[in-house]
Amino acid sequence: MTLVEDSSLDAWLRLTLIPGVGGESQRKLLTAFGLPEAVFSAGYDALRCVVGSKTARLLLEADNSQAVAAARQWAQTSDQYIVTLADTTYPRALLDIADPPTLIYVRGRLDLLQRPALAIVGSRNPTPQGIKNAENFSAALAQSGLIIVSGLALGIDTAAHQAALSVQGDTIAVIGTGIDRIYPARNLDLARKIVKQGCIISEFPLGTPAAAYNFPRRNRLISGLARGVLVVEAAAESGSLITARLAGEQGKEVFSIPGSIHSPQARGCHKLIKQGAKLVETVQDILEELDWHDQYSEKDQASAFSPPAPSVTATVQETRTDTDELLALIGFDPCSIDELAARSGLSIEILSQQLLQLELDGRLANLPGGRFQRISA
Repeated sequence: MTLVEDSSLDAWLRLTLIPGVGGESQRKLLTAFGLPEAVFSAGYDALRCVVGSKTARLLLEADNSQAVAAARQWAQTSDQYIVTLADTTYPRALLDIADPPTLIYVRGRLDLLQRPALAIVGSRNPTPQGIKNAENFSAALAQSGLIIVSGLALGIDTAAHQAALSVQGDTIAVIGTGIDRIYPARNLDLARKIVKQGCIISEFPLGTPAAAYNFPRRNRLISGLARGVLVVEAAAESGSLITARLAGEQGKEVFSIPGSIHSPQARGCHKLIKQGAKLVETVQDILEELDWHDQYSEKDQASAFSPPAPSVTATVQETRTDTDELLALIGFDPCSIDELAARSGLSIEILSQQLLQLELDGRLANLPGGRFQRISA
């Protein structure tokens, strides 16, 4: 659905769909001339003084009418929107960042863009404990009334979105492709659910494929929409650290969950904590820092950290699970044999045999209380 007059929207689309005219040039032009219509009414000399001769020629000569028409057609469908900087529905939080997108494409509930949110990000290859942490924190924060923002990637992003939806909470997915392309493809069903219960947004033109350089750029919107960013698990060079850095530059809170000193997936989180991120052990740590006292209670917190039913954790067949696969399921944090049974689908008898073998191999420690911990990477 279009939110502005067709002629005005055409000008906004025309400005943003010229290859070679990026966000910085668009902002310079809007600062100098006001609205896109005025940009295209200006002469070559006036444009050249603002953005240089090459970009001025692109503005006057480029023909992107087909792309403009395709975008307008896309926005005719119910629950599909193109929101420009001039719209009252443009997210207020994004107006406060240094480089807000000139327009965004939105699928789903437009009202969510104005509500308080918390971003949850992390590894695409998390440990079972990392997935559990993402699910628990996301569900509890969603129940508190915060929107859960993430990037629809595999791993922690997926767990955060799914957990928010599972408790009838609200979630926003910020993607690094055109909004008509879902990446990764295996999250297509999740994307459909998000559109019904939350929303998906993108700043990239329709048809934009998955490209590595677009994902760090979209991260500024993930942090920009949120009051803070929670990093659940991250390797030392994880892209999640980019989101955390951007959050800090935007004046947002950065939260980090610590992990085992032996886990590669915890090193990024520990790095953030050393740099000043708030170490998080409970949901209450986040809510207190944000001064958020909406619908959350001690009862919610207690239920949020009860052992969840297995959902996105890996399930393997008894006859095919070997000790290396079992080590991966254990992760780097202590866990009980019952938790391992839930994660793996193996019987207690089979698990006991494999745990004993790992202990004899010196790769596992049998802790007091019937818990086990991995002791080699």
